Amino acid sequence: MRRRYTAPLVALALALPAVLASAADASAAPADKGEVLSSWTQTSASSYNAWNAARNNQAAWSAYGFDWSTDYCTTSPDNPFGFPFKDSCARHDFGYRNYKAAGTFEANKSRLDSAFYADLKRVCATYSGASKTSCDATAWTYYQAVSAFGGSPAVDGTAVA
Repeated sequence: MRRRYTAPLVALALALPAVLASAADASAAPADKGEVLSSWTQTSASSYNAWNAARNNQAAWSAYGFDWSTDYCTTSPDNPFGFPFKDSCARHDFGYRNYKAAGTFEANKSRLDSAFYADLKRVCATYSGASKTSCDATAWTYYQAVSAFGGSPAVDGTAVA
């Protein structure tokens, strides 16, 4: 009688870690990760503000496994002509890196680039006169660059030298 239970118990003991590991993997990121990512990468100021609040409290979002890393404006100046584009570039990096990790980058690239441009235009809206004109022109140039080259290995800093 004792042997009849030993084999199933040993099999259960050996299988339990695998079952628990797969359960942990399945719950690694909350089910709404895609929705949260989408909400933080829209063109609106409220989307930017929500992303920035989360960025300033990354620990609260750790279960989502977001990639918060950034190289800001990559090889372009972060603050060209004194215009503070650094945070706009950080959000753009956030969108690119997380959509690439999700495997849905191509489907979202255009919107991410549009959100980047909207962020830059909000920066420029704080200026007036010739400074605003210069900022707007610089923002347009940055937008055109990411529109044409964003996501390419050379621009992302992943090109082999």
